[in-house]
Amino acid sequence: MVLRRQLIAGALSLLLLVAAMPLHAEPKADSNAIHDAPCAKPANGRKVTLDITPRPVRAMQPLLFRVSVEPADNLPPVLTIDFSMPGMYMGQNRMKLVRTASGAWEGRGVIVRCMSGKKLWKLMLLSPELGNPAFSFDVRD
Repeated sequence: MVLRRQLIAGALSLLLLVAAMPLHAEPKADSNAIHDAPCAKPANGRKVTLDITPRPVRAMQPLLFRVSVEPADNLPPVLTIDFSMPGMYMGQNRMKLVRTASGAWEGRGVIVRCMSGKKLWKLMLLSPELGNPAFSFDVRD
């Protein structure tokens, strides 16, 4: 009988502990300034700058993605960006950026509208040399 009470008390304590924990924190955008100007981040000792035009960045609209890196030595002529939606699988969505005469990498694409109404997107530059820097931002309607 005593063991049963201890088990019930332990189970209730565990239940209260779990109930007091936050569910999962909603991911937040770290690069919403992209709607007004290019965004820059450090990446393996370099500076990576992302520019998306036209501004503000909107879903279902043709966009130009431009990445510049300083210093840009020893980087391949083609870089890949991976689009994902934190907390929701949207399938594989990748785009190639090609190095231009100006030294930046450019590509054109569209950010799709999520049927759930969520707007937070994460853009990761897939590059071992740069350590895969990521920018997250809320796409506007």
